[in-house]
Amino acid sequence: MARGDQQRGEGGQRRDRRDRNAPEERVDSDIVEKLVHINRVAATVKGGRRFSFAALMVVGDQKGRVGFGHGKAREVPEAIRKATEEAKKTMIRVPLRESRTLHHDGAGRWGAGKVMMRAAPPGTGVIAGGPMRAVLETLGVQDVVAKSTGSSNPYNMVRATFEALKVQSSPRQIAAKRGKKVGDILGRRADGASSPEAIEG
Repeated sequence: MARGDQQRGEGGQRRDRRDRNAPEERVDSDIVEKLVHINRVAATVKGGRRFSFAALMVVGDQKGRVGFGHGKAREVPEAIRKATEEAKKTMIRVPLRESRTLHHDGAGRWGAGKVMMRAAPPGTGVIAGGPMRAVLETLGVQDVVAKSTGSSNPYNMVRATFEALKVQSSPRQIAAKRGKKVGDILGRRADGASSPEAIEG
């Protein structure tokens, strides 16, 4: 009996490791939810060690809105639910060029996490790894080249990615700040590539 319990315990640990390495994806109406990382944490109390789970979730509508959240609970489903609710409350809007890529290159940093992102032509796909890929896919980016040059900690990587996305600006926003027209901001780029309306995003 004890052996069977031990095998089930080991199987549970294997499932936890598999969840930790491969992001899960769930679709809730228009919101896509991705489990980026799950970790078992232990708190030492008077009677021994109390185990709980910490989950990191990323949610987005794949149309320019994305958010992330962290939740901790005694059970994995409850931790995921808490993280998802927090992620939905903290969603940000990011302007996208032609609804498929970023308007310009950007970099972000959080703690030891450093990331770089570059806009890419059609057909490139999402070239990014781990937590960055989860954020960009739920955001709705289809073509981007991204690289993490700092810590591989998923929490730092996700926060650094959000810092890079927060500084993204569309030509319409820049034109409004400068009091000019979108065509004046784009210049030759609009003439050679696409119309101002398509690039505004």
